[in-house]
Amino acid sequence: IMDIKTTFKRYELKYLIDKKQKEIIVNAMKEDFQLDNFGISTIRNIYFDTSDYRIIRYCLDKPIYKEKLRIRSYNNIASDDTIFIELKKKYQSVVYKRRLAISAKEIYYCFKNKLDINDNSQIAKEINYYRKFYADLRPAMFISYQREAYCQKNDDMRITFDCDIKYRNNSFSLNNTNGINILDNNQFLMEIKTSKSIPLHLARIFSQLNINKTSFSKYGSAYYQMINQKEVNKC
Repeated sequence: IMDIKTTFKRYELKYLIDKKQKEIIVNAMKEDFQLDNFGISTIRNIYFDTSDYRIIRYCLDKPIYKEKLRIRSYNNIASDDTIFIELKKKYQSVVYKRRLAISAKEIYYCFKNKLDINDNSQIAKEINYYRKFYADLRPAMFISYQREAYCQKNDDMRITFDCDIKYRNNSFSLNNTNGINILDNNQFLMEIKTSKSIPLHLARIFSQLNINKTSFSKYGSAYYQMINQKEVNKC
């Protein structure tokens, strides 16, 4: 994995847009942005939660501070391949992400046997503490999506476009991207990840296209959809 960054501090601004709006925005980004190292990829995540989904239920109440733990890969993996384990925190609208790149085999072994991650870094200590704090932590939700990711040429801003967002709450394999769709076929989730303001020419285009910031959580949306489906099945 190239250019691994382990800590992030930034704002993450989210917008739901359609295909035509996405094409206009990407065209306007050409001078300032380029595809990042991952470019176009299929991102696969496994979110961890308690048996009663205490973590996501708390996050959906929009507290001042919240955190989630997940593992992530950008392609199909073998047991010796490197994947990420990430602790994502949000405090007063600022997102802090801490992650480690470890072999899939080691992560699975640690979680299966409830062992600490064998790493002396501060990030590993935070992840190990989180796992002990939520004693019954388990794989709770698989979420995958197609991502087109751009980075600013002369700055640290990133803009990503996610589509084909799917979830399932069973069969927690990173190599299986089957699931239930969260968005319509014509919808994209655009995220702007930055520590600064949005470039003025992009802000003007957003205004012209009537694109407004929204609150959207992939895991939260998957949880709501799962609960609603359970209620339907009871009827």
